[in-house]
Amino acid sequence: MTELTQMFELQQSGTFFGSWGGLALALLGAGLAAVLSGIGSAKGTGMAGEAGAGLLCQDPGKFGKVMILQVIPGTQGLYGLVVWFFAIFRMGLLSGSLPELTVAQGFQYLAACLPMALGGLFSAIAQGRVAAASINILAKKPDDWSKGMVLCITVEFYAILALLASMLMIINISA
Repeated sequence: MTELTQMFELQQSGTFFGSWGGLALALLGAGLAAVLSGIGSAKGTGMAGEAGAGLLCQDPGKFGKVMILQVIPGTQGLYGLVVWFFAIFRMGLLSGSLPELTVAQGFQYLAACLPMALGGLFSAIAQGRVAAASINILAKKPDDWSKGMVLCITVEFYAILALLASMLMIINISA
């Protein structure tokens, strides 16, 4: 470490932001990954559920297929939770003591969690719209409902890319 870096870290450690800021930023990033992905999943599954409830009023026998289409936008919430858990694991929060993270490390965790936070939010909402439209396919052409599944899976691909980006960035944060 250079003398300038050591002097900066010593100055930062004496302030509230310096002592708690790194951990606070890291926890903010992990929390955003879980919460924003969860919000997107709630909105997406809600949209698909509304469309599914309309169809089930007419044909209750299609419940299984409707349920599959409704559940698909919920995966982003799970991905966000995986990123949250992995981030707090890598931070060392599960070791029983509070880790001391620099502000730079805190920003690294925050930046690493943002792809899943934003990717999960927006892809779950988009996937909910596609799932609702796929339920319309199921209503009008029941034999073609698998085409709607393929459309939903296309959106899922981008949620998986966001998960992968966050995981790879978290793995590469130095302790």
